[in-house]
Amino acid sequence: MPLLPEDFSYLRQRVLRRSGLVLEPDTHALVETRLMALVREERLPDTSALVARLRSQPESSPLHQRMAEALANHETAFFRDAPVFDALRTTVLPALLARRARTRTLRIWCAACAYGQEPYSVAMTLAEAGLLLTGWTVRILATDFSTRALVRASDACYDAQEIHRGLTPELRQRYFHQERDGWRLNEQVRRPVEFRPLNLMAGLPPEAPVDLVLLRNVMIYWDVPTRRAVLARVRRMLHVDGYLVLGAAEASPLVEDGFTRHLIGQTSWYRPAPASPNASAGTPLEDARRAARSGATP
Repeated sequence: MPLLPEDFSYLRQRVLRRSGLVLEPDTHALVETRLMALVREERLPDTSALVARLRSQPESSPLHQRMAEALANHETAFFRDAPVFDALRTTVLPALLARRARTRTLRIWCAACAYGQEPYSVAMTLAEAGLLLTGWTVRILATDFSTRALVRASDACYDAQEIHRGLTPELRQRYFHQERDGWRLNEQVRRPVEFRPLNLMAGLPPEAPVDLVLLRNVMIYWDVPTRRAVLARVRRMLHVDGYLVLGAAEASPLVEDGFTRHLIGQTSWYRPAPASPNASAGTPLEDARRAARSGATP
């Protein structure tokens, strides 16, 4: 039985609340296709029966989580959008290293990390710069709302198709070794990456400020209120002299979101906007942050 309009409406509402994903009205066929594996796992006749089972359970149930995961797009690749990593290597990373020379600490957050290719690409970039072997404390927090995706990411083993998407033969040889079930990333690159389940819709946990946030190809699926709310949370987690990078097809944060745009190479990067000159004096720490921000350069 085809997905009924009222069932599709129910799925749209539940997925929006759980993951921020906006299902467009013309995606009935795509939704049915992505849910078929879950229909089979539950031994149900069709998607309408699956929706009936979802309606009978609380939204916090594991079945609702599995439904949201099934509808999420985990399409990714190593070094996806090469100009972003070019800018990271040539401009952003050197700037951050200069500012963190005293503490020799670098914190990076990859949100919606899917199967791990993005945080591992960042780790390889840092390894190529020598940061994983020269006394720096490097932490790459990689989060996703999909626990299934995180299990795969933590395993750090990729099939032949995945390993050839975005990786040069030199990087593949340097950082991977072939096993019977695929290509596994070496421990040096895996060590600084910490995977953690996180639903961006549910707020962000208390964290030390991060230097770089990669929130790429996520907000393209969100409506404006969701996007604005998440950007506000991200800004609170970002150092005053840190960087945010989004996907190429995503709308730029507005001034009202508290960011300024900086063109680096072929890519747009965003920095927390300077505090208003009329703002009242803050704590010494806040004053120090404002001073550091006022002298920041790309």
